[in-house]
Amino acid sequence: MNTNTHLLPQTTDPSPWESALYAFLAEKHRRTGSVRTVQSYSRILRCFFVRMQKTPDQVTSAEVMGFCFGKGLSGREPAAITIGSRIATISSFFRFLIRMQMLTSNPCDALERPKHNAAPARGLGADDVKKLLAVIPDTVAGRRDRAIVLTLVLTGRRRSEVLNLTAKDIDIQEERAFYCYRGKGGKQDRRELPRPAIDAIRLTLTDAGKCLSTMTPDESLWRISQPTAYARFRRYLVIAGLPPTGFHVLRHSAAKLRRDAGESVESVSQFLDHSSLAVTTVYLRRLEVAEDTSWGKVAEAIGV
Repeated sequence: MNTNTHLLPQTTDPSPWESALYAFLAEKHRRTGSVRTVQSYSRILRCFFVRMQKTPDQVTSAEVMGFCFGKGLSGREPAAITIGSRIATISSFFRFLIRMQMLTSNPCDALERPKHNAAPARGLGADDVKKLLAVIPDTVAGRRDRAIVLTLVLTGRRRSEVLNLTAKDIDIQEERAFYCYRGKGGKQDRRELPRPAIDAIRLTLTDAGKCLSTMTPDESLWRISQPTAYARFRRYLVIAGLPPTGFHVLRHSAAKLRRDAGESVESVSQFLDHSSLAVTTVYLRRLEVAEDTSWGKVAEAIGV
């Protein structure tokens, strides 16, 4: 993890605050396994402490509020989600300092976090997924892309959890395949890999002249960077006549397809690794559209 931790006012010798900040970022990396998350935390904290020119024990609630609700480098008013992200990051660092017994209070506790309306979740139905798969070409690159899409749809895992899979994460036992992944919050788990996904993975590895049994443990399954995979995925969506979006739509799709197939909310919750049924219920409610069974009678009544 290459993250700049020189965010606080500097002294001749490294201060306890600098050491605490490095420990905080290291802990975040260990728990999430995401360099991007750590970089985001680091960027917000760097901006805050450089602007304040104060150590954490000198920061007031009013100063935190001014930073979180203030304009950024763009000169625009921050969106509610940006304000929430700033507050969450700074608050998380102060909670860490309290756990380390370096502080006794968190200036963010006095702040009220703004509410923001979540964008409607989008999930592809079975026909949409068929359209998407149909436009992926039967080429070496296309077969790799198809394997990625199938793995995402059939496992419901997040983009990074699939694109970071390596040879050591796949375990073949007789007629069944299993995969290990590191999920959100650093959770590690092992699940069965659906047959169409492992078949597609084997095919794309054969294209590359590779075999799971002879690959080095840390060798990637995919031979493609995440930005390139993202760009190719969006292009397939456009060709299929579907709204261009990110890979997360396939996680939504996986949940929707399982629910449409008759799975219970509890099963979908476990499938998605959600922290509670309440999270899954909200997730599915945003994907499902309520059926209107009365519009016909109203239309008849008004003569249309």
